[in-house]
Amino acid sequence: MVNLIAKPSVFRRGASDVLIVAGDPGETDLLTTTLQLAGYTVAGTASTGFEGVARIARRRFDLVVWEAMLPDLRDLAKGTRVASADIPPLLYLISCDYLHTLLPNFGRRKEDYVTKPVRATEVLARAEVLLRDRRPGPGAATSGYADLVLDDATCQARRGAQPLGLTPAEYRLLRYLVANAECVVSKEQISQHVWGDFRASEAIDKLVSRLRQKVSREEPALIHTSRGFGYWLGRLRA
Repeated sequence: MVNLIAKPSVFRRGASDVLIVAGDPGETDLLTTTLQLAGYTVAGTASTGFEGVARIARRRFDLVVWEAMLPDLRDLAKGTRVASADIPPLLYLISCDYLHTLLPNFGRRKEDYVTKPVRATEVLARAEVLLRDRRPGPGAATSGYADLVLDDATCQARRGAQPLGLTPAEYRLLRYLVANAECVVSKEQISQHVWGDFRASEAIDKLVSRLRQKVSREEPALIHTSRGFGYWLGRLRA
């Protein structure tokens, strides 16, 4: 994880200034083009962790797209402290081989990730969620079903009084199932909503299985399989 120090500031409604911190110039160009075509303003780029932190200290960004495996990140973390929760939302770029080093530290602030090679649709989907949840509203954005409660402001979920400790992908899946409670959703629909593109059936099954294990710590079971069709969330009727 990256330790950042930034002065608190008020989020500007509708703003979309993005900082890209990536070591590969080709990847930076791809992300810049992708975000600009979608209407974002790429207000800065950096090729090292140190340069990225310096840019954040100098001005306010609404979103930071950050390569999680930059060579200097380990040195950057030494002797620094974690900044307040008001630092910009972070969208990490990381390869699947290193994903296990990132996930255990999630949940302290607004952050999400996409795996490399980068897919434009997934970057845009995750950026939209991070910025949408960052914007202030008239009250806490919560949803749920039965004793499940989801808080979109913090991307945290609980069942009863028990926090579920979900990864970003698990939270997106649970939120989608709750929004379509008691209706079957296909694997194709799940894949598009969670990742922004098509994933193999095996990857979807594994994600659903992990989420089901966390949600099913309390009874009754709420996530069910509709063989040949997909999955659904709700109470089984006698």
